[in-house]
Amino acid sequence: MRNVDDHWRADPAELGLDPLKIQKLLDRARREVDAGLLPSVQIAVARHGRLAVFETFGEAGSESLFVVFSATKAIVAAAAWLLIQDGLLHESERVSEIVPEFGANGKEAVTVEQLLTHTAGFPAAPFHPLEWTDVGQRMKRLASWRTDWEPGSRFMYHPTSSMWVVAEVIERRALMSFQQFVRERIVEPLNLPDLYLGLPHAQFPRVQASVHVGEEATEADFRALGLPLPVPNEVTEEAISSFNNAEILAIGVPGGGGVMGAAELALFHQGLLHGGLGEKIWQEATLSRARAVRTGGLTDPTTGQEANRALGIVVAGAQHANLRGFGNTGSPRTFGHNGAGGQLAWVDPDTGISLGYCTNGHDRHVLRRGRRGTAISSLAAVCLQDG
Repeated sequence: MRNVDDHWRADPAELGLDPLKIQKLLDRARREVDAGLLPSVQIAVARHGRLAVFETFGEAGSESLFVVFSATKAIVAAAAWLLIQDGLLHESERVSEIVPEFGANGKEAVTVEQLLTHTAGFPAAPFHPLEWTDVGQRMKRLASWRTDWEPGSRFMYHPTSSMWVVAEVIERRALMSFQQFVRERIVEPLNLPDLYLGLPHAQFPRVQASVHVGEEATEADFRALGLPLPVPNEVTEEAISSFNNAEILAIGVPGGGGVMGAAELALFHQGLLHGGLGEKIWQEATLSRARAVRTGGLTDPTTGQEANRALGIVVAGAQHANLRGFGNTGSPRTFGHNGAGGQLAWVDPDTGISLGYCTNGHDRHVLRRGRRGTAISSLAAVCLQDG
């Protein structure tokens, strides 16, 4: 049995959650599986550091693991928070002072904060995951990147590039691999052995292969909603499919290569809310500092709304939370980071509820996918018992 089954489970009512509301959430979560659109879905809800819900629908089973793509960013960011807490790093530091090889081609003034807030200025900088294993090649690659704008002056989502640099910063300051640092300082203290950043080959058969499903949204679909057309980036079908490769998953791509289940996502975010799950990992001052929005009035070009980025995570905000990947019923303080293909991961400090949702079915219709995420998150956020 998985660790989550025998260690973390609790009766939903004991955690103050309404079984009828949970059932409504589960019915919604399985809808696309029952309709034949998504091959598998896994969902988990946690509160008070315990797991209230953990269900799997479709071809996957409870032992299955999923690539959570950019939900990984919150985990790697939380590792950087620990270095800040330890006094080994400051978000205002210039990256070039930590990784001198990086400081070329207009990147000399880029700060750690700008890496974590997607304001560093090189959103499309190329890097192949297998280059990470060759230190000389990866330094050559980081040095070659050029900025597209003055660092800090604009927001544009960096799907993977900036997190490769964050991983390098962690290694320089922690004096160990970023994968080992995450394992020793986060995974083991949280007691979540099925949270992987750098998947062992023996675990690869448990991973549900990502597949693309459905039809793409049309330009007319976007215009009807008053939304900007999608900004092309590196998250292509080919890129997503590359994560079906055991060698790629073994790297632990810091911007999107985490492997786990929905339970690990929900419980990890409980750890971010409470500072740990039993053992204290993050101090409250560290968490408050990390959750503070750093992007001011900078606009996300994919939504036309404020980016609302903190140190490696997204904060829901009082308006347009659904356009940032959250539901419509959570508090403005809700934070987390979703992943490509519809992975959901967040926690609401006002209610204590956290959600993890994984699917290996990558719906090409991004608007339908967004509506699904909004619906599931909205139902999860209001699972508290009335009164």
